[in-house]
Order: sequence, then C-alpha cells, then structure tokens
Amino acid sequence: MSNIINFSKPLVVLAPLAGYTDLPFRNVAKKFGADLTISEMISSNALAYANEKTLKMTEKSPNETPYIVQISGSKVDMIRMAVEKLNELDGIDGIDLNCGCPAPKVFHHGSGSNLLGDLPRLQAILWTIKKYSTKRYTTVKIRIGITDKIPYDIARAVEDAGADMISVHGRTKAGAYKSEVDYDAIKIIKDAVKVPVIANGDIKSYQKAKDVLAYTGADGVMIGRGAVGSPWIFHQISTGNEFVSNQIKKQIIKEHYESMINHYGYHGMVMFRKHLHTYSKGYDGASEFRQMINFTSDIDEMRKIINSFFPEDE
Repeated sequence: MSNIINFSKPLVVLAPLAGYTDLPFRNVAKKFGADLTISEMISSNALAYANEKTLKMTEKSPNETPYIVQISGSKVDMIRMAVEKLNELDGIDGIDLNCGCPAPKVFHHGSGSNLLGDLPRLQAILWTIKKYSTKRYTTVKIRIGITDKIPYDIARAVEDAGADMISVHGRTKAGAYKSEVDYDAIKIIKDAVKVPVIANGDIKSYQKAKDVLAYTGADGVMIGRGAVGSPWIFHQISTGNEFVSNQIKKQIIKEHYESMINHYGYHGMVMFRKHLHTYSKGYDGASEFRQMINFTSDIDEMRKIINSFFPEDE
C-alpha cells in the first residue's frame, strides 16, 4: 500500500472535535488547506452494532483524501467488531484510536484518556486494530498522562504496539483544556519514537503553529478549537501567509453554510447558528446579527443575512 499521507513537509491536521468537525466542516477545512481530516470520535460499541446515525458519522466529503476515522473503546472484542465494520466501508484510509478524551463519561467507560493509566490494555487495543484493519494507517491520539506526566512511557508503548503516527495533546487528562500545554513533553515524544509525531494543544494562530513546529521538531500540527470560528487558519499555514482577506473569509463561511445544507437539509441551517456566533465575533453589529439569525428559520433568508453581514472588501 502506498503512502498517501505526505510527511515531506509539516502536516496540517484538523483535530477531531465532537459537535464541530462533521463532514461539512471537514470539507471546508480540507478545501482551504488542511492536509488530513479525521472524523469526530465514534464509539466502537455503536460502530460494532452498525447504528445508522454512527455510520453516517463515518461518511466523508469527496475531497477528503486522506481521511481517518477515530474510534474510542475499552474492550478488545468490541474494537475488533468496530474495525471489521470499518473494513466494509470504502474511502477510509486509516483508523485512529482516541487515548486523549478527558470527558468524564468517556473516561469512566474505560475509554479515551483512561487508557493512559493502563498501557498494556492500550497496547492490546492498538494491536487489535493493527491486526484486523485493512486500512493503510493505524494512528493514535494521546495526552501526556492522567495526572502525572509520562510522555516517554506512553510514546514507547504506542510505537511498540504498531502506531504509524502519534498525535499528542500536550496536557494531562487532569489538565483538561485549561492547564498550560507542555510542549517540552511533545518534544520528548518526538525524540523517543521513529514514527511521525503531530503536535496538538492551544495552536490558535499561524504564528503559534510555526513556533510549535520549530520548538518541538514535530512532523505537523493538529488544530481543533483554534479552527472553530476561523478555519482559515489552514489557509494561512498552507500558503505561508498570515494575511487572510475578507473575501476569503466570506467565501469559507458561505461554503460552510452550503455544505451544512447539502448534508443535513433544513436542520443544517439550525445547526449553523452556533458557527455563525463564532464567525461573527469581532465584527460591528455582531450582537444584532446573532439575535437576527437566532430567529431566522428560512434557508434562503439565512443565506441573504450571511451575505449582507460579512464584508468582502478590505
């Protein structure tokens, strides 16, 4: 199988983000500069039993190659069933194991960042994916520990279990999304393994992405929350130009809206309100605009409001 992920230059990856990185958002991120997109986290249990809503979450946009589906789970047999289900689906280039989610309901099920406290179990799950998957890549997303930082131990464990790429969120589970990101820990992981390492955590600007790459020596950056409300960060990094015109911003917002309508129909308009709340931050008249869209229930009307609110000229 050929390598379809190109590591010859730093990789720019859209992080899986529950409730945000659905097909329409990934489509826009990919079109405007992301090298790799990853599905929202999908429960291996739900996948194993072919839940219809879950299968819809695995769908990809035509432009999403390479594309990886992220799964979570704590039981080897369920993981195997989920992998076998994914094997039946075309267009998926890899399976990513979530070992970083700090959400209590995920943690208490033994999934996500819980696996960092039981490295043999984490390895058994990764081996299972590697053994049964027919996809090109087996990747893993980790944090640097649960409460104590053990980046080296985690990195060696996941590499030994066959991971082809490691994405590192530079916080512990206890650090959630608030504590300072430990880029030194990402550097430790990069130095400890031979497989590509992707840096993640608080990368919210073009300059920060450059600084993190330079400091950690990572093979790429993964951006999640930093892309919400400003997916043009992928355009900035891919073009090497910090400046983004209003015209490009408006084009991205409009394309995101149309993608939501195409994928979800009427409900896509309702769902898009939360995106418009973040897109409109910092603009004159933003609060009136938000008020207006909250009460707009017509697809064409919403399109007109978006078109008239966001400027195109510099």
